[in-house]
Amino acid sequence: MLEDLEFDDAGSPAIGLVPPGVSWQQVRDHIKIAHHHLLIPPAGGGDYAGAYWTGTDMALVSDLGSDQEEAIEEFRAYLQEHDKI
Repeated sequence: MLEDLEFDDAGSPAIGLVPPGVSWQQVRDHIKIAHHHLLIPPAGGGDYAGAYWTGTDMALVSDLGSDQEEAIEEFRAYLQEHDKI
């Protein structure tokens, strides 16, 4: 489990902000247990990615952009449009 995650809860659903340096395995382990929606920072200048639990596995939403606020908005919109709240 990831400890002391910050959350953006300005809209629904709340999105956990994964700190830099967290591995994909740690993200997967956290989602598997907590079922939070998570925003993962870009590695090496790429784009943010979102991750969520489907009920049986972790799913990713990639190419959310390089700006954190825009990535949060894009991920939240995706989750709402696809009933993943």
